[in-house]
Amino acid sequence: MFRSVRHMIYDLIEWRSQILSGTLPQDELKELKKKVTAKIDYGNRILDLDLVVRDEDGNILDPEQTSTISLFRAHEIASKQVEERLQEEKSQKQNIDINRQAKFAATPSFALFVNLKNVVCKIGEDAEVLMSLYDPLESKFISENYLVRWSSCGLPKDIDRLHNLRAVFTDLGSKDLKREKISFVCQIVRVGRMELRDNNTRKLTSGLRRPFGVAGTSSG
Repeated sequence: MFRSVRHMIYDLIEWRSQILSGTLPQDELKELKKKVTAKIDYGNRILDLDLVVRDEDGNILDPEQTSTISLFRAHEIASKQVEERLQEEKSQKQNIDINRQAKFAATPSFALFVNLKNVVCKIGEDAEVLMSLYDPLESKFISENYLVRWSSCGLPKDIDRLHNLRAVFTDLGSKDLKREKISFVCQIVRVGRMELRDNNTRKLTSGLRRPFGVAGTSSG
Protein backbone atom coordinates (compact mmCIF):
# COMPACT_ATOMS: atom_id res chain seq x y z
CA MET A 1 0.00 0.00 0.00
CA PHE A 2 2.81 2.38 0.89
CA ARG A 3 4.57 1.76 -2.43
CA SER A 4 1.34 2.32 -4.38
CA VAL A 5 0.59 5.62 -2.62
CA ARG A 6 4.21 6.74 -2.99
CA HIS A 7 4.12 6.17 -6.76
CA MET A 8 0.83 8.06 -7.03
CA ILE A 9 2.23 11.00 -5.07
CA TYR A 10 5.30 11.11 -7.32
CA ASP A 11 3.00 11.17 -10.37
CA LEU A 12 0.88 13.95 -8.87
CA ILE A 13 3.95 16.05 -8.07
CA GLU A 14 5.22 15.69 -11.63
CA TRP A 15 1.83 16.51 -13.17
CA ARG A 16 1.42 19.52 -10.85
CA SER A 17 4.76 20.88 -12.08
CA GLN A 18 3.58 20.50 -15.67
CA ILE A 19 0.34 22.32 -14.93
CA LEU A 20 2.08 25.20 -13.12
CA SER A 21 4.65 25.57 -15.90
CA GLY A 22 2.01 27.19 -18.12
CA THR A 23 3.52 25.68 -21.28
CA LEU A 24 0.84 23.09 -22.05
CA PRO A 25 -1.80 23.69 -24.74
CA GLN A 26 -5.39 23.94 -23.55
CA ASP A 27 -6.40 20.48 -24.79
CA GLU A 28 -3.40 18.79 -23.14
CA LEU A 29 -3.95 20.79 -19.96
CA LYS A 30 -7.57 19.65 -19.80
CA GLU A 31 -6.60 16.00 -20.30
CA LEU A 32 -3.87 16.28 -17.66
CA LYS A 33 -6.32 17.74 -15.12
CA LYS A 34 -8.67 14.82 -15.75
CA LYS A 35 -5.79 12.43 -15.22
CA VAL A 36 -4.90 14.18 -11.94
CA THR A 37 -8.45 14.03 -10.59
CA ALA A 38 -8.78 10.38 -11.64
CA LYS A 39 -5.57 9.55 -9.81
CA ILE A 40 -6.75 11.38 -6.68
CA ASP A 41 -10.12 9.60 -6.72
CA TYR A 42 -8.40 6.26 -7.21
CA GLY A 43 -6.03 6.94 -4.31
CA ASN A 44 -8.92 7.94 -2.03
CA ARG A 45 -10.70 4.72 -2.93
CA ILE A 46 -7.85 2.35 -2.10
CA LEU A 47 -7.27 4.29 1.14
CA ASP A 48 -11.00 3.98 2.05
CA LEU A 49 -11.44 7.75 2.05
CA ASP A 50 -14.50 9.70 0.93
CA LEU A 51 -15.21 9.92 -2.78
CA VAL A 52 -15.11 13.48 -4.08
CA VAL A 53 -17.90 14.22 -6.56
CA ARG A 54 -16.79 16.24 -9.60
CA ASP A 55 -18.19 17.61 -12.82
CA GLU A 56 -17.02 16.70 -16.33
CA ASP A 57 -14.10 19.12 -16.09
CA GLY A 58 -12.89 17.63 -12.81
CA ASN A 59 -14.08 20.50 -10.61
CA ILE A 60 -15.56 19.65 -7.22
CA LEU A 61 -19.35 20.06 -7.19
CA ASP A 62 -20.74 22.50 -4.67
CA PRO A 63 -23.61 20.84 -2.75
CA GLU A 64 -25.11 24.26 -2.09
CA GLN A 65 -25.55 24.92 -5.80
CA THR A 66 -26.10 21.37 -7.10
CA SER A 67 -29.33 19.40 -6.75
CA THR A 68 -29.45 16.19 -4.78
CA ILE A 69 -30.28 14.15 -7.88
CA SER A 70 -27.35 15.63 -9.80
CA LEU A 71 -25.02 14.87 -6.89
CA PHE A 72 -26.32 11.29 -6.73
CA ARG A 73 -25.84 10.71 -10.46
CA ALA A 74 -22.36 12.27 -10.39
CA HIS A 75 -21.49 10.05 -7.43
CA GLU A 76 -22.68 6.97 -9.33
CA ILE A 77 -20.59 7.88 -12.37
CA ALA A 78 -17.50 8.56 -10.24
CA SER A 79 -17.92 5.29 -8.31
CA LYS A 80 -18.27 3.34 -11.55
CA GLN A 81 -15.13 4.90 -13.01
CA VAL A 82 -13.10 4.13 -9.89
CA GLU A 83 -14.36 0.54 -9.79
CA GLU A 84 -13.43 0.10 -13.45
CA ARG A 85 -9.97 1.40 -12.66
CA LEU A 86 -9.63 -1.03 -9.75
CA GLN A 87 -10.67 -3.94 -11.95
CA GLU A 88 -8.21 -2.82 -14.61
CA GLU A 89 -5.40 -2.64 -12.05
CA LYS A 90 -6.34 -6.08 -10.71
CA SER A 91 -6.37 -7.56 -14.23
CA GLN A 92 -2.99 -6.04 -15.04
CA LYS A 93 -1.54 -7.42 -11.81
CA GLN A 94 -2.87 -10.89 -12.59
CA ASN A 95 -1.36 -10.73 -16.08
CA ILE A 96 1.98 -9.66 -14.61
CA ASP A 97 1.87 -12.55 -12.13
CA ILE A 98 1.04 -15.02 -14.91
CA ASN A 99 3.88 -13.69 -17.07
CA ARG A 100 6.28 -13.94 -14.13
CA GLN A 101 5.24 -17.54 -13.46
CA ALA A 102 5.62 -18.44 -17.14
CA LYS A 103 9.01 -16.75 -17.28
CA PHE A 104 10.09 -18.51 -14.09
CA ALA A 105 9.00 -21.87 -15.50
CA ALA A 106 10.90 -21.25 -18.74
CA THR A 107 14.13 -20.05 -17.15
CA PRO A 108 16.64 -21.87 -14.93
CA SER A 109 15.15 -22.33 -11.48
CA PHE A 110 18.19 -23.53 -9.55
CA ALA A 111 21.97 -23.76 -9.71
CA LEU A 112 24.80 -25.99 -8.49
CA PHE A 113 27.79 -24.41 -6.76
CA VAL A 114 31.15 -26.21 -7.02
CA ASN A 115 34.26 -25.35 -5.02
CA LEU A 116 37.41 -27.23 -6.09
CA LYS A 117 39.78 -27.64 -3.13
CA ASN A 118 42.49 -29.90 -4.52
CA VAL A 119 43.32 -32.52 -7.15
CA VAL A 120 44.95 -35.55 -5.52
CA CYS A 121 46.20 -37.46 -8.53
CA LYS A 122 49.83 -38.30 -9.38
CA ILE A 123 50.13 -37.30 -13.01
CA GLY A 124 53.72 -36.14 -13.52
CA GLU A 125 52.79 -33.52 -16.09
CA ASP A 126 50.41 -30.68 -16.58
CA ALA A 127 46.75 -31.61 -16.74
CA GLU A 128 43.29 -30.27 -17.45
CA VAL A 129 40.51 -30.99 -14.99
CA LEU A 130 37.05 -30.84 -16.54
CA MET A 131 33.88 -30.99 -14.41
CA SER A 132 30.38 -31.29 -15.82
CA LEU A 133 26.89 -32.73 -15.22
CA TYR A 134 25.88 -35.93 -16.98
CA ASP A 135 22.60 -37.80 -17.45
CA PRO A 136 23.46 -41.53 -17.28
CA LEU A 137 20.05 -42.63 -18.56
CA GLU A 138 20.22 -40.48 -21.70
CA SER A 139 24.00 -40.96 -21.96
CA LYS A 140 24.73 -37.29 -22.54
CA PHE A 141 26.19 -34.27 -20.79
CA ILE A 142 23.64 -31.66 -19.74
CA SER A 143 26.03 -28.81 -18.94
CA GLU A 144 29.18 -27.17 -20.21
CA ASN A 145 32.58 -28.06 -18.77
CA TYR A 146 34.16 -26.18 -15.91
CA LEU A 147 37.87 -26.24 -16.85
CA VAL A 148 40.78 -25.92 -14.42
CA ARG A 149 44.35 -26.16 -15.70
CA TRP A 150 46.54 -28.02 -13.19
CA SER A 151 50.32 -27.91 -13.19
CA SER A 152 52.75 -30.79 -12.64
CA CYS A 153 53.69 -29.17 -9.29
CA GLY A 154 50.26 -29.95 -7.86
CA LEU A 155 48.94 -26.39 -8.04
CA PRO A 156 46.65 -24.48 -10.40
CA LYS A 157 48.40 -23.10 -13.47
CA ASP A 158 46.87 -19.74 -12.62
CA ILE A 159 48.33 -19.36 -9.14
CA ASP A 160 46.13 -16.31 -8.48
CA ARG A 161 43.13 -18.62 -8.40
CA LEU A 162 44.54 -20.75 -5.60
CA HIS A 163 41.79 -21.42 -3.01
CA ASN A 164 39.38 -19.62 -5.33
CA LEU A 165 38.41 -22.32 -7.81
CA ARG A 166 34.64 -21.91 -7.85
CA ALA A 167 31.97 -22.40 -10.46
CA VAL A 168 28.17 -22.23 -10.64
CA PHE A 169 26.22 -24.44 -13.04
CA THR A 170 23.30 -22.20 -13.88
CA ASP A 171 21.91 -23.92 -16.98
CA LEU A 172 19.58 -26.09 -14.90
CA GLY A 173 15.82 -25.79 -15.26
CA SER A 174 12.61 -27.50 -14.29
CA LYS A 175 13.28 -30.21 -16.86
CA ASP A 176 16.48 -31.17 -15.05
CA LEU A 177 14.60 -31.49 -11.75
CA LYS A 178 12.52 -34.25 -13.34
CA ARG A 179 15.56 -36.31 -14.36
CA GLU A 180 15.76 -39.62 -12.55
CA LYS A 181 19.55 -39.38 -12.08
CA ILE A 182 22.22 -36.73 -12.54
CA SER A 183 25.93 -37.49 -12.27
CA PHE A 184 28.74 -35.09 -11.50
CA VAL A 185 31.68 -36.17 -13.68
CA CYS A 186 35.30 -35.11 -13.35
CA GLN A 187 37.64 -35.85 -16.27
CA ILE A 188 41.42 -35.52 -16.14
CA VAL A 189 43.35 -34.97 -19.34
CA ARG A 190 47.16 -35.16 -19.28
CA VAL A 191 48.91 -32.49 -21.36
CA GLY A 192 52.52 -33.26 -22.37
CA ARG A 193 54.54 -36.04 -23.96
CA MET A 194 53.15 -39.09 -25.71
CA GLU A 195 54.82 -41.36 -23.13
CA LEU A 196 55.84 -40.30 -19.64
CA ARG A 197 58.99 -42.43 -19.75
CA ASP A 198 60.08 -41.26 -23.21
CA ASN A 199 63.59 -39.82 -22.65
CA ASN A 200 64.63 -39.83 -26.30
CA THR A 201 65.11 -36.15 -27.08
CA ARG A 202 64.72 -36.80 -30.79
CA LYS A 203 61.24 -38.24 -30.30
CA LEU A 204 60.30 -35.90 -27.47
CA THR A 205 56.82 -34.44 -27.92
CA SER A 206 54.92 -31.85 -25.95
CA GLY A 207 51.44 -30.38 -25.63
CA LEU A 208 49.61 -33.61 -26.47
CA ARG A 209 46.29 -34.13 -24.72
CA ARG A 210 45.74 -37.69 -23.53
CA PRO A 211 42.89 -39.03 -21.37
CA PHE A 212 44.26 -39.89 -17.93
CA GLY A 213 41.40 -40.51 -15.52
CA VAL A 214 37.75 -40.00 -14.70
CA ALA A 215 35.63 -39.95 -11.57
CA GLY A 216 31.99 -39.36 -10.87
CA THR A 217 29.26 -39.26 -8.29
CA SER A 218 25.55 -39.77 -8.90
CA SER A 219 22.40 -38.45 -7.27
CA GLY A 220 18.80 -39.31 -7.95
